[in-house]
Amino acid sequence: MAIELDERDTMNGQSTGSTTNGGSSGYRNGSTPAGVKGDVVAFIGPGVEFKGVISYQGSVQIDGKLDGELHTEGTLLVGEQAVITAKISAGSVISRGEIKGDIVAKEKVQLLATAVMEGSLNTPQLSMENGVVLNGTVEMKTNGVKKTY
Repeated sequence: MAIELDERDTMNGQSTGSTTNGGSSGYRNGSTPAGVKGDVVAFIGPGVEFKGVISYQGSVQIDGKLDGELHTEGTLLVGEQAVITAKISAGSVISRGEIKGDIVAKEKVQLLATAVMEGSLNTPQLSMENGVVLNGTVEMKTNGVKKTY
């Protein structure tokens, strides 16, 4: 698999693992889900493993493996093949893959049918399709009122 990097694909001299080999997550190549703000600025493709911290402005798509932390004000798109073990802070999270760790989303979290989530969710808005596996805690705060489930 060829990996092509440019200057936006590095952080403090470290590669982000961004690839241009496409993928089959259902998100890439102009088919991003509704509600995604802006273009995907970072991409970890299938077969790519990354350990470390990713910090970006904009939307990030993960179809490979990530172990560490991910911070973005935009949307995190988690593909069906993705396996993430991380602390995540994002504007929104839309997942079809596996996430183990803690998510703090300022706007919303959408767990689609194939998603598996183990850990804590902190978001004002949560939606889940049938077939989602969720093991952990959910904390929702709307209008200054905190609700824990």
